[in-house]
Amino acid sequence: MDWFDTITHTFFDFNAMADVLPQLLATGLRNTLIISLASTVIGVILGMIVAVMGISPSKWLRIPARVYTDLFRGLPAILTILLIGQGFARLSQSIFGPSPYPLGIIALSLIASAYIGEIFRAGILSVDNGQIEACRALGMSYTKAMALVVIPQGIRRVLPALVNQFIAIVKDSSLVYFLGLLVGERELFRVGQDAAVLSGNLSPLVMAGVFYLIITVPLTHLVNYFDNRFRTGRRRSAPPISGLNEVKELSAASPLTNGSNT
Repeated sequence: MDWFDTITHTFFDFNAMADVLPQLLATGLRNTLIISLASTVIGVILGMIVAVMGISPSKWLRIPARVYTDLFRGLPAILTILLIGQGFARLSQSIFGPSPYPLGIIALSLIASAYIGEIFRAGILSVDNGQIEACRALGMSYTKAMALVVIPQGIRRVLPALVNQFIAIVKDSSLVYFLGLLVGERELFRVGQDAAVLSGNLSPLVMAGVFYLIITVPLTHLVNYFDNRFRTGRRRSAPPISGLNEVKELSAASPLTNGSNT
């Protein structure tokens, strides 16, 4: 059973996992959530702008939105992160200091906004055109109708897709490691990788993977729940109704039955 002992020592060394657990909780998990949440918030704001530009009647707005979306969706995430993180390093030092942390968030935000923009655009276009026509018939402007009627409905329809995008951002946050984060800015992957090098086995990385699963798996089931809820709507179960009551009502209302009773 040497192979079993080798696998156990390499991937399931609980002592190495216990040693790295405080760092994963205090540093890795905190920074992963900060990077993911900040990138998602910025990505949602930029994505909504891109989506509105993409459905605009003006080609001067549609074409730049299309180019932006194709660019950041077409490039690999690691390439975008390296180009922004290393290309704007000098500018970032004069603004944020030596930390590449903000550049990693900006890179992830640009990537996320391209995907979120398409999600919003699809949700807005899924709203029936009759909604706009009804708003215009009531005297509302196009901008007001989009802001108050169409866009809120579109956002509601794409909420599951937005949660899926957040899950993707959580996983892509591990790529910020390539920018060389400071010790206090390490995310889950970097903490696990550093501990794996020091301990000589991959158990700390497995522990980091467990943390990623703790974040993503419940969110995945939450997406499925909301998706089913939005598709089927809220259904109220009603007790079965016996047909005998209807028979009695028909018999009481029938003139032949009333005549026979008299």
